[in-house]
Amino acid sequence: MNALKQLFGGNSRQFGMIFALIALVVLFQILTGGLTLTPDNVINLFNGNAYILILAIGMVLVIIAGHIDLSVGSVAAFAGIVVAITMRDWNLPWYAGLLIGLVLGALIGAWQGFWVAYVGIPAFIVTLAGMLLFRGANQFVGKSNTVPVPSDFQVLGAGYLPEVGPDTGYNNLTLLIGILLVVALIWGEIRRRRNYAKIGAETPPAWVSVVKMILISAAVLYATYLFATGRPGTSFPIPGLILAVLVVIYSFVSLRTVVGRHVYAVGGNRHAAELSGVQSKKINFLVMMNMSILAALAGMIFVGRSSASGPFDGVGWELDAIAAVFIGGAAVTGGVGTVVGSIIGGLVMAVLNNGLQLLGVGADLTQIIKGLVLLAAVAFDVYNKSQGRKSIIGLLMSNFGSSSKSETTDTTEVISKEA
Repeated sequence: MNALKQLFGGNSRQFGMIFALIALVVLFQILTGGLTLTPDNVINLFNGNAYILILAIGMVLVIIAGHIDLSVGSVAAFAGIVVAITMRDWNLPWYAGLLIGLVLGALIGAWQGFWVAYVGIPAFIVTLAGMLLFRGANQFVGKSNTVPVPSDFQVLGAGYLPEVGPDTGYNNLTLLIGILLVVALIWGEIRRRRNYAKIGAETPPAWVSVVKMILISAAVLYATYLFATGRPGTSFPIPGLILAVLVVIYSFVSLRTVVGRHVYAVGGNRHAAELSGVQSKKINFLVMMNMSILAALAGMIFVGRSSASGPFDGVGWELDAIAAVFIGGAAVTGGVGTVVGSIIGGLVMAVLNNGLQLLGVGADLTQIIKGLVLLAAVAFDVYNKSQGRKSIIGLLMSNFGSSSKSETTDTTEVISKEA
C-alpha cells in the first residue's frame, strides 16, 4: 500500500486534474468514434490553444502573488496590431517584429506593474483599466481594420518542425524530440533516486520508479507518434515547441529559484514575507511585467496562426487563462499554484471544448458546461482545504523535484531557508 501511495505521489487527490484529463480524452474518443486522438485533431488542438496556455503560465504567477490580470487579452491584441502594422509599413523581418512585440509587452507590463507595486492600486482595477485602454488602442491604431502579416511571421503561430533526414514516413525531428524527452525523464528519475540515497532519505521501491517511467514514457511516445504521423507538411507545431520551452523555464524559476520562492511568499503572506526580507514591491512589479510580455507573445502567436491581426483579437482570453489556472489547482487567495498544474487545467478546458465541438454541441451549451467545470473544480479545491487536505497539484510535479512549499508550510518557513 505504501508503494502504491508513492507511485501516485502519496495522495491520489493530487492527480484529480490528470485523471479528469484522461477521463475526458477517453470519453470523447468513444463518443466521437475515435476522432479525438487522430493526429490531425491533436495537432489542431495544440495549435489552437497554445496561446491560451502561454497566458496561463504568466497568469499563475500573478495569481500566486495574490493578484489578477484582466488586461491580457487586450494587451495581446494591441501588441499584435502594432507588430502587424510595423512589419507592413517598415518591411521588417519577422524577428524584428517579434522583438518589437516583446519590448512593447515589457513596457506595458512596467506601466501596469508601477501602479500595482509602487502606487498601491489593486491589480484588479489597474488591469481593468488596461483592458479598456489597450482594447481602445488596438482599434485606434488599426482603425478597426484587419492587418495581414508576412508568411515568414505566420510560422510563429502555424509552423511545424521541418522534415529532416531520410524519408521514414514520419517526421524525424518530432520522433527525435520525443525520444530525447523520454531519455531525459528516465535520467531524471535515476538521478533523483541517487540523490535520495546520498542524503539518506527514504527511497521508493525500484518497481515504483519503473512503473512510473513506463506509464509516462508510453504517454510521451504515443503523443510523439500522433504528432509525427499527421497529414503531409505537419508535425509537432512551433507554438507547441515554444510552449514546452516556457513550461520548463518557468517551472524551474518558480520552484528552484529565490525569485520563485519569493512570489509564493508574497502571495501566501505579504507582511510576513516583508519581515523576512522579501521586496514585495519588486516581486509584484516583476510578475505584472512578465504577464504582459507573455501576453504580447501569445498575441503574436495568434496573429501568426490567423495570418492577420484584427480588432476583435483577444476577446475573452483573460477568462480562459484564469479558468485554466484555477482548474489547475491555484488558490483564489494566492500563495498556491504551479505552472504544470495550470497547463493541465488549460488542457482540460481545451479537450472539453474540442470534444464538444466534435460532437456538434452549440457554443451556448459549451459555455455553460465550461462554467460548471470551473465552478466544480474550485469548489472541490476549497472543500479539500477545509478538510485539511492538499489542493490539486498534478502528477508531473514529482518530476520537477518537489511541489510548492506554500501548500504544506508557513510562508516564513520558506523564507527562513534563504537566511
